[in-house]
Amino acid sequence: MALQISATNPEHPALLLELPWGLPLEEWPEHLLVPLPRGISRHVVRYARAGDEVVAVKELAERPAVREYELLLGLDRLGIPAVDPLAVVTGRTDRAGEPLEPVLITRHLGGSLPYRSMFETTMRPATMHRLMDALAVLLVRLHLAGFAWGDCSLSNTLFRRDAGAYAAYLVDAETGDLHPRLSPGQREYDVDLARVNISGELLDLEAAGALHPSVDPIEFGAEICARYRGLWEELTRTSVYPAGKYHYIDRRIRRLNDLGFDVAEMQIASSSNGDTVTFVPKVVDAGHHQRQLLRLTGLDTEENQARRLLNDLESWMATQDDYAPGGPATGSRSGRGTGNLHAARPEVLAHRWVRDVFRPTVRAVPPDLRGSMDPAELYHELLEHRWFLSERAQHDIGLETAVRDYVTNILPKVHDTLPDRAGTAGPSPADVPEPTSAYPVPEQR
Repeated sequence: MALQISATNPEHPALLLELPWGLPLEEWPEHLLVPLPRGISRHVVRYARAGDEVVAVKELAERPAVREYELLLGLDRLGIPAVDPLAVVTGRTDRAGEPLEPVLITRHLGGSLPYRSMFETTMRPATMHRLMDALAVLLVRLHLAGFAWGDCSLSNTLFRRDAGAYAAYLVDAETGDLHPRLSPGQREYDVDLARVNISGELLDLEAAGALHPSVDPIEFGAEICARYRGLWEELTRTSVYPAGKYHYIDRRIRRLNDLGFDVAEMQIASSSNGDTVTFVPKVVDAGHHQRQLLRLTGLDTEENQARRLLNDLESWMATQDDYAPGGPATGSRSGRGTGNLHAARPEVLAHRWVRDVFRPTVRAVPPDLRGSMDPAELYHELLEHRWFLSERAQHDIGLETAVRDYVTNILPKVHDTLPDRAGTAGPSPADVPEPTSAYPVPEQR
């Protein structure tokens, strides 16, 4: 059988053909590999460079490789955070003509880390709670989309920093199934499996001396269940309100928005005697703030990053002469019904903010000092630094002053721990700082 590369993007096969498919992954030469941290896997996995892309290559049998590729494509269409599938390579043979296992190729998720790399320095319990939050949100999003994971664990997840929190991405869909809708039993199976897997992984870390002494692996394993069920209940529960109290429905929708979810479809029914109204959110989509920021500015970020940037955007808008109250948080059109005939629309102000504030601020930080931080995370860090300096000075020191101090006094201290931009595309795992740990910000739970 001849070598065959199945891909959705016509550009990928040309890039991938240059890789040595006639060699088992374990024998690939070092000059082709990218030394990124890898999690535990039952398969051989290597990171390699294909053109300008860094790709993850995993050897496995043809049927599960094709199946996982199709599942990842399905999750991508649903907007679920997961690694991006690029291709499946079959028909591999070595120099003697003996068959080699097919491979699944995914794009490396920039700035992400497997959990074991994050624990190379003892992680604080508060940061572990954030990991559990991120994993619970991912599992809820998968279940809302009808995806039964079948092997939810820290090992099958990648984590990225997200404005003081973490965002979780599914990295292994081999055991998953996509359905129109999941039954309570299917969901509970996933949650209970997550509890067992996470407890086992933390016990393993404890045995290796990499777990904080105050952390109980069994309790942390159970925590994912409580966090998942609390979020699922909030997103799906039926609410009964007194007739005429329609602002209660609006308050419920705003609560879901605050959690980062939009209500795309709902069911509202009045009781037979007309005394009460029943409200059920039927379709709930994650990424409320992401979509809002993307619509206003064209910036595509993580959810918490979007929330932070929207807050800064609205604060900046309030200082503009042509701003009318309403702002991006309410979704209203500024200048309509406000009495200000010269008020600019939110979209106009938002693009002005991107041009005059966001981009110049990010560009003021030398590229070689940014490491793996994307622009939105870098801007968040600068806002944190501005807050810290302003608290110390007891007055607002301004963003430009904060940027200069950050570049002069903060980045040089961590420059040696940041990745080689021409090489690894990710930070040195032992030196990745915990979110907001550089500043005395109150713990967020």
